[in-house]
Amino acid sequence: MGCDGGTIPRRDELVRVKKKPEAKDKDAELAFKWKCCAITQETLQEPIVMCHLGKLYSKMCLIEALLDRSALPETCRHIKSLKDVKNLNLTKNPEYKNERKKEGSLDSRASPYICPVLGLEMSGKFRFVSINYCSI
Repeated sequence: MGCDGGTIPRRDELVRVKKKPEAKDKDAELAFKWKCCAITQETLQEPIVMCHLGKLYSKMCLIEALLDRSALPETCRHIKSLKDVKNLNLTKNPEYKNERKKEGSLDSRASPYICPVLGLEMSGKFRFVSINYCSI
């Protein structure tokens, strides 16, 4: 039964299993979605707009991408004109400091915008809603 004089092989020695792919850090991914433009993946610059899918865009980057359709990624092809996006009036976070530690890294400890009612940071941990129109 053994291979070389009395040793019995175990299952893990005989069967090769596929390695699991590395899992993404969900907190970092959510923070990236709330702090970066969906087209250019750069930090959001005001004015900020949002599509009906909830993706955030820097308005100037979106206008440039709409003028040159080849620059528009496949995930953003549902936007045909500026009528498909809504301007956002976001409240700035007074505790946020725009300092870069390293080139290309984002500080995930603080968010640049907060909820004006509750004071919660827009970091992706909590859901936020945009109201398209108001009757006031």
